[in-house]
Amino acid sequence: IYMLDRRLRPVPIGVPGELCIGGVSLGRGYLNWPDLTAEKFIPDAFGPTPGMRLYRTGDLARFNEEGAIEFLGRIDDQVKVRGFRIELGEIETVLAEHPDVRTALILVNEDSANDKRLIAYIVPQEQATNGDAEKYSYELTSRLAQHLREKLPAYMVPSAFVLLKEMPLSPNGKLNRRLLPAPDENGLIASETYVAPRTAIEQTVADIFKRVLKLEEAGIHDNFFELGGHSLLATQVVSQIREQFDLEVSLRSFFGAPTVAGVAEIIEADPAVHSNTHDSQIKPASRLRSLPLSFAQQRLWFLDRLDSGSTAYNVPLAVRLSGSLNVEVLKRTLNEVVRRHEVLRTTLDEVDGEPRQIVSPPAPVSVLLLDLCELGKAEQEMALKRHLNEAMEQQFDLANGPLLKVELLKLADDEHVLILTMHHIITDGWSMGVLIDEVGASYEAFAAGLESPLPDLPIQYADYAIWQRERLQGEVMEQLLDYWRAQLGGAPSLELPTDHPRPARQSVRGARLAFELSAELTEKLRDLSQHEGVTLFMTLLSGWQTLLARYSGQWDISVGTPIANRTRSEV
Repeated sequence: IYMLDRRLRPVPIGVPGELCIGGVSLGRGYLNWPDLTAEKFIPDAFGPTPGMRLYRTGDLARFNEEGAIEFLGRIDDQVKVRGFRIELGEIETVLAEHPDVRTALILVNEDSANDKRLIAYIVPQEQATNGDAEKYSYELTSRLAQHLREKLPAYMVPSAFVLLKEMPLSPNGKLNRRLLPAPDENGLIASETYVAPRTAIEQTVADIFKRVLKLEEAGIHDNFFELGGHSLLATQVVSQIREQFDLEVSLRSFFGAPTVAGVAEIIEADPAVHSNTHDSQIKPASRLRSLPLSFAQQRLWFLDRLDSGSTAYNVPLAVRLSGSLNVEVLKRTLNEVVRRHEVLRTTLDEVDGEPRQIVSPPAPVSVLLLDLCELGKAEQEMALKRHLNEAMEQQFDLANGPLLKVELLKLADDEHVLILTMHHIITDGWSMGVLIDEVGASYEAFAAGLESPLPDLPIQYADYAIWQRERLQGEVMEQLLDYWRAQLGGAPSLELPTDHPRPARQSVRGARLAFELSAELTEKLRDLSQHEGVTLFMTLLSGWQTLLARYSGQWDISVGTPIANRTRSEV
C-alpha cells in the first residue's frame, strides 16, 4: 500500500495522499470497462517485478507515525473555497476526534452571490434537553470551532454548524444529502468566523480592513492575511490607523495580531507607547526655497556621478494600444500628466556644492512619432525590439534633462506602441502603475470632450523630500543608523561558486530566467504561508535565502529587497 500525490510520488508520513494498492493479489481490472480499468489500474513504479500494476482507490488517507493507515475521505471530496484547495474528509476526521461528536459531515454551500462557504453537519454524542437546547448548541459549536482552529488552518474552519439528531439516510442505508437542511434553516449556529465589531475602535479598524481589501464585511476575528492581504496592503492599514488614531502601530505589531480585535487591543492597551510623536504631516513647501533631494534620489545622483553615462537605472515602459488612436488627444494627455506631477519636469543639479531639485514650468512634451506601417509583421517586431533596446540604453543628463522621453510607434491605423522611458530618479515601480492609470483616465475624458477628471495633487515629490530631510535628522536619524549598523555590522560578503570570475568593475550585464510554478505547488505554498502566519513573499524569500545558503555554504545571508515605500496616506 502506498500514499501518492497527484504526480504519483510517495508523500511523507502524516501527509494525505491517494491510497494505492499493489502486489501479486491485485485484481485484473473492471470487467467490460476498459476505459475505467486504464484509469484506475496503472503501472507500478515501486514494485519489485516489472509489469506489475497499482490500483488507484480514490481514497484519501495517510500513514501515522505508528505505520497505521488513517482514512480521511474521498479524493473527489476535494473542493476549492476562496482560492484554497480543501480536503473535506480531513475536516471531518478532525471533527470526529472530538469526544462530543458522533458523526460529522462537511459540505460546501454556494449562495446566490456564488460565495462558497463550508457547512458542518454534526450529530452530537448527546442531544440537548428542551430547556437548554439553544445554550447547549451555542456552547457545543463554539467548542468544535475552537477544536478545529487548534488543528487546522483558519480557512478550513466551517463558517456555520448545523446540529442534527441523525444523518438523513436513503432506503439502502446511504447518506441522502438532498434531505440535509439548508444552512439558513433548522437551527443554524454560526461559528466565530464572523463576529461584528463591538466597540467604536473595532468598528473603525474593521472599516479600514474593508476599504483596503475591498470587502463587504470584516469580522473582529478575521485574519487580514487570510482575507487576501499582503505586506504592501498592510502598510496601507498601518498608515490609515496612524491617520485615524494619531498612533504609530508598527508592522511587526500588526503581523503579530492581524485581526480587527488584535489591532484594536494594541490601540487600546497603551496609547502612549504608540503615540505618533515624530511623524508630522507632509505639507506643501514653498518653491522659493532650495529643494533638496530625497535620500533615495541622493543615492541615484551619487551613482550617476560615480559612473557617468550608465543606463542601469533607466525605467522603460512599453504599452501596446489597440483601436483608433487620436494622437493629439494622447499628446494633450501626456502634457496634463506632466503638468500634474512636478517630478516629471524636474532636473537635478548642483547649487552651492549641493545637489538640488530644479522644477521647470509646464511645457509641451516632446513625442517622437515613427511610422512602421510599410514594414511586414516580422520586420515590425524586429524594429520594435530595436527601439525598446535603444530606450533602455539611452543616456540621461540629470542636470539638463528631460528625464522623461516618449516615442509613439505606429504599426497600423488601429495599432500603436507607446514607449515611455524615465530615469529612476523621478519614478519607481509603483509610480509606473499610477502613471498608466492616470494616462488612461485622462485620455478617456479628453477624447469625450471633457476636462481632466484628476484633481490637483495636495503635495508633490519635492514636498516629500523636504519632509523626509526635516524628519530624519539629529537623534531620530542616529537611532535609525545605529539600528542598521548593528544589523549589518560584520555581515560577510556572499561567496558563490561561479563559472567565471567576478569582474573588478560591475558590468550589470546579467540575465533573467522566467519560469512558472505549477498550480498545485502554488496552492501548497499558499497553504504553508497561511499555516505559518506569513505572506507568500516571506515564504518565497526564505526559499531564496536557503538556496543561496546551500550554494555558498554560508549561514549568514544578507539579501536586499526593493520596497514600495508608501507607508503614509499622503503618498
